[in-house]
Amino acid sequence: MRKCGAGDGAAFTMEQQERRRRLGWFLPLRLISYVIMTAVVGFWLRFPSFLHLPLIAYSVCTLGFVLTIALERRFSLAALSRILIGCQFLAEIVLEGGIIYATGNINSPFSALFLLTIVSAALVYRLVGTLLTASLVSLVYTFIIWAGFAVANNSALTLQTLQTIFMTQDLVFYSIFVHILIFFLVAFISGYLAERLSAQARTLADTSMALRQARLETDDILRHLNSGLLTIDSGGHIIYFNRAAERILGYREHEVRGLSCEQVFAGRMPEFAECLMDGARHGIEAPRKEIVIATADGGTIPLGVSISKLIDEENGLRGVIAIFTDLTDAKAMEEKMRSADRLAAVGELSASIAHEIRNPLAAISGSVELLSRDRSLSGENARLLELIMKESARLNRILTDFLAYARIGRPTYSKIELCHLVNDVIEIVRHHQSYHDSISIRLETDAAIVYAVGDEDLIKQVLVNLAINACEALEARPGSVCFKIADDPASGQIELQVCDTGPGIPERMRARVFQPFFSTKKHGTGLGLAIVHRICNALKLNLSLDTQVGKGTCFQIVFQRYAAERLAPQESYPPVRHHIISRV
Repeated sequence: MRKCGAGDGAAFTMEQQERRRRLGWFLPLRLISYVIMTAVVGFWLRFPSFLHLPLIAYSVCTLGFVLTIALERRFSLAALSRILIGCQFLAEIVLEGGIIYATGNINSPFSALFLLTIVSAALVYRLVGTLLTASLVSLVYTFIIWAGFAVANNSALTLQTLQTIFMTQDLVFYSIFVHILIFFLVAFISGYLAERLSAQARTLADTSMALRQARLETDDILRHLNSGLLTIDSGGHIIYFNRAAERILGYREHEVRGLSCEQVFAGRMPEFAECLMDGARHGIEAPRKEIVIATADGGTIPLGVSISKLIDEENGLRGVIAIFTDLTDAKAMEEKMRSADRLAAVGELSASIAHEIRNPLAAISGSVELLSRDRSLSGENARLLELIMKESARLNRILTDFLAYARIGRPTYSKIELCHLVNDVIEIVRHHQSYHDSISIRLETDAAIVYAVGDEDLIKQVLVNLAINACEALEARPGSVCFKIADDPASGQIELQVCDTGPGIPERMRARVFQPFFSTKKHGTGLGLAIVHRICNALKLNLSLDTQVGKGTCFQIVFQRYAAERLAPQESYPPVRHHIISRV
């Protein structure tokens, strides 16, 4: 079965439009013909009996044709209208023949009515149909002359009578010949003109459709650009405003179209208005420029703006086109990359310094430990010695964590079993000093065995740090720490959550939780979550934080599900993203 495509639909629409255009000419001509025929039959011939049937048939066909045209759009009666047109032409030719026969036969002044029928046929049947109509009209006209001559001479309607007309009646012969010649000449001219007009109409329709399609496609492309696009004329009036421009600038197209850009933008974004007017008045282009605009709610947005001139055929300035982009995300990413570069540089330098500090610290710690064995120390000296040992141990712990943060190298991907790994982490945490018996620590999983892709040692370090961070957040209060594993084979991802029932993270601190040396604990180093974030970056894992003040905190890590083809180079993994979801 043939499927109807967009091209078929367009062609069908063109055909309908062409047909309606021709009927726009044809219907008034048909009504004029009907009025003329009725007037001739009624007022000139006084309704002769032999024309009653042709006139009634002609009237019925005309009425049916008019009703069909009126109802065609609703009921699709094109086929019926073509049948009625054919019947109307036949009835009209018969009626015209009767009128000519009744008004003097060869001397009738109404033989020109046949020309009206031939021209009408040209509007419907083009050249070939018009020539066929002229042939039918010629036969009818010849038959009328033949019948009239036979009646006038009281002879039968035979071929001998027709032969006598052409052999002895020169005036009759030439009259028939001239009429037939006129009929075919009018048919050829009107049919040819109808063909030419139809061809031109189709060409015009094709061109119009192509232009309309091009305009629709261009408008659709411009309207759905991710970048804002704004066009003004040489007077500074806004003539185009796409959807991205509405979203970025905070104006609706129907509100600003036709208005001066100075009037619209001068209040909140004067620099943007100045750039546009410089282009419209002086033809000043700006290939790339960064400006800051104010939003309707009082905030600011950095914009990357490009201003270009619109030139007409005579190299005159028609207007200006402005393409602009919201640089908020790009600026944030740029700042994040600069921060990461600074932290990397500081980390490398600090790691070297920490390594150098650790060597004399080890000597100091060893010397202090030897002094602590001296029983003669008492009072203030003993207290100072104990303080030195405590702070030396704390400094050593800070240096150890910092070196762990700074020395995270390229991971080694392998197949790891997360449930077994989490159980090992739980055992490690149970022996940590931050854990106490009033903390419930458990694993919740739908499957007993879940395989993921990653570096087992680094992932264990991440989970240990998160669990210890959760225990430290609970402090001496009772609570729970829960590991949740959700395996989604359809997406090929595994979601692991580490949730606690602690106090949650206040809103003012949420953006800094992964920064090195940021801590809210009395004895914290501020490197636990920084190490977690650094490892997730190295493993290219999606890390997110969901926290609610007074309810607790949940860290979520998304792993790639294990498959043989997943053990690919590091570049094949999606980049790490960390999100903070705040709930108050």
